[in-house]
Amino acid sequence: MKFCSDCGHSLILAIPAGDLRERFICSHCGRIHYQNPNLVVGVIAHWQDQVLLCRRGIEPQKGLWCLPAGFMENGESSDEGAMREAKEETCAELEIQSLYAVYNLPHINQTYMYYRAKLLSPKVEAGLETLEAQLFKQNEIPWSQLAYPSIAAALQQFFIDHKSSQSGEEKYPLIHETISNQASLLGNAS
Repeated sequence: MKFCSDCGHSLILAIPAGDLRERFICSHCGRIHYQNPNLVVGVIAHWQDQVLLCRRGIEPQKGLWCLPAGFMENGESSDEGAMREAKEETCAELEIQSLYAVYNLPHINQTYMYYRAKLLSPKVEAGLETLEAQLFKQNEIPWSQLAYPSIAAALQQFFIDHKSSQSGEEKYPLIHETISNQASLLGNAS
């Protein structure tokens, strides 16, 4: 940040009184401009033994596959945002089942929240930011063409949990990880 959004004057980086972190402070009006992490919300939507992926139509990672996800908007809850993103990207009708995975990525100031969701119909299609939307069985997933390693990690764990849950009792423990670098997940990709 260089300029105050209130008065347009330049900002300085300093520790405000009563705080412990450096913040951008307006040199004229004194407003403190806080910068907080972005929340990325999405779904691992399934239809029987298949999961929904979409091929990105925008940068970053244009042309690669991902889970339907995006930045949470003001005025919505995280599950509402996940449903909205799935609808926008894949035209999917779904039902949120539970929060499934939380990945903290402090090196890029983002937190990913993936919800487990049941598709109400296998009918999906590409949305405005998507080149295509498709259901995949585990052995059909284009693992080497996934946009982010955290997607591969979440999908691999989902298939493990999904198989064990088909034997009766649902067992989908919450995944909660802090990742210092996306590359640290590369060992988990198939």
